[in-house]
Amino acid sequence: MFEYCLYFNTTALARQLEKEWADAFAPFGLTPPQAFMLRTVLDRPGLLQREIAESMAISRPTATRALDGLAAKGFIQRISSEQDGREQTVQPTAAAVEIHAALNEASGVVTTRIKHTIGEEVFADTVNKVRGVRSALK
Repeated sequence: MFEYCLYFNTTALARQLEKEWADAFAPFGLTPPQAFMLRTVLDRPGLLQREIAESMAISRPTATRALDGLAAKGFIQRISSEQDGREQTVQPTAAAVEIHAALNEASGVVTTRIKHTIGEEVFADTVNKVRGVRSALK
């Protein structure tokens, strides 16, 4: 019935992918959104909260909630921005740095498994097409 419905198929796929990455990040006590956000902070320390939200294509309140969770777990700290005291930069803690490689590896295992299942070319093509649709609908 919904085989040509973009909404149905992308949300069904999103649920499957959510489970894959939830299982991968469970050993770290992180949800997939928290883990991807922490990976962003680890790769680009010092980003402003709004820059993190923009880079992840999420709303600022959603980013704030995820950052609150990461702070509560001791993985990030917020520091007042030198340019504007009303904004805060986000820095990884030593605990975050300690799990950085393992976090990336856990995500890489899922990616490798999916690539093996559907093929590298299909994987790359799908990601590119989904990104294109997402960009076009902004």
